[in-house]
Amino acid sequence: MGIEKMTMPQLGESVTEGTIEKWLVQPGDSVNKYDPIAEVNTDKVNAEVPSSFTGVIKELIANEGDTLEVGEVICSIEVEGGSAEEPAEKKEEKSEAPVSNEKKSASDTKKPQTKQTGTRFSPAVMKMSQEHGIDLSLVEGSGKEGRITRKDLQKIIDSGEIPTADQKPAEPAPEQKPAAQAAPKPAAPKQDIQSAPGDIEIPVTGVRKAIAANMLKSKHEAPHAWTMMEVDVTNLVQYRDSIKGEFKQKEGFNITYFAFFVKAVAQALKEFPQMNSMWAGDKIIQKKDINISIAVATDDALFVPVIKHADEKTIKGIGREINELAGKVRAGKLKSEEMQGGTFTVNNTGSFGSVQSMGIINHPQAAILQVESIVKRPVVMNNGMIAVRDMVNLCLSLDHRVLDGLVCGRFLQRVKEILENTSENTTVY
Repeated sequence: MGIEKMTMPQLGESVTEGTIEKWLVQPGDSVNKYDPIAEVNTDKVNAEVPSSFTGVIKELIANEGDTLEVGEVICSIEVEGGSAEEPAEKKEEKSEAPVSNEKKSASDTKKPQTKQTGTRFSPAVMKMSQEHGIDLSLVEGSGKEGRITRKDLQKIIDSGEIPTADQKPAEPAPEQKPAAQAAPKPAAPKQDIQSAPGDIEIPVTGVRKAIAANMLKSKHEAPHAWTMMEVDVTNLVQYRDSIKGEFKQKEGFNITYFAFFVKAVAQALKEFPQMNSMWAGDKIIQKKDINISIAVATDDALFVPVIKHADEKTIKGIGREINELAGKVRAGKLKSEEMQGGTFTVNNTGSFGSVQSMGIINHPQAAILQVESIVKRPVVMNNGMIAVRDMVNLCLSLDHRVLDGLVCGRFLQRVKEILENTSENTTVY
């Protein structure tokens, strides 16, 4: 028997770390290759990590809640073949390294952040300690083998008694220093908002952090501009309502208004390819493929799956894909690759009754279109008569580094034209 180590896999092209949400196995469990062993949360998606080997789980090296970089060891497994004693020997050498002479530890520049036990700190713990100026050598860990977890640091932060590196040389009794140091440090954002009795504290998940980081990056980097156009979709509404019953019976899913809007946008993007662009510093990249990102919300997060090559699909094909992707999001089965490659975002804000909104661009795309609620309004017709019509507002946010008002106005005008000319003569197939 031999010992193999399993590492944090790369669960997406830009994913650099993952958080172990839940172990699905325990030491001593037998697993086959490709069996799921853990649920991992990344800034892109939740996913199950499959076993790389067939064998018996020996040790769970990462704890639930630990965030590890791609390639870091998460567990060890005993497999057929090889020598089981060799890895144990290496492990013994490893644990002795930190208590060797000072010359050796100073030269070991790869792992400066180690405790006497030889335990490495996770990237999340390192980041948290740097943000709050916490000296990790003064922290007692509650994790396995004394490992410091995010919960340990959060407890210290909440207490206001931050152990810092300058305590050690400054005074021989560091326990008296933190209280004095807490006074000049009320600047930390978390200290400003205190929970009162009855308040509910909601932990920030990896997905929510990713949403926050991407939105902040978009607002900081892209100079947002905004424009709106109203569209008369009376004929579209009548047509869709006339076919929806038969369509559901035949195809097994509902044909929504949103499918018509996504198709119209995909068609207009083909005619105005500048809209399908991205800012790349010293150049603008105009994307060949038209991949429409659609926003799908759950109770506590927002996911943006992608309809690839939307311009090549029919209204029925787009409708089916919207239905399938939304189902995967709500079932927690969306894969990271299904959220990659988007070139333009269409957001169905009308689904919850909004009539006007300004979306934040889905970085690094150049624009996002909000499709608002379809409402009946009195409208003055060309003949001067007033009629009740089904109207919808299309709200476009644009990156002014990439796009100007003229091209955006023409693009929206084309989307409006396609939608207003949708009628019983339009085919969904």
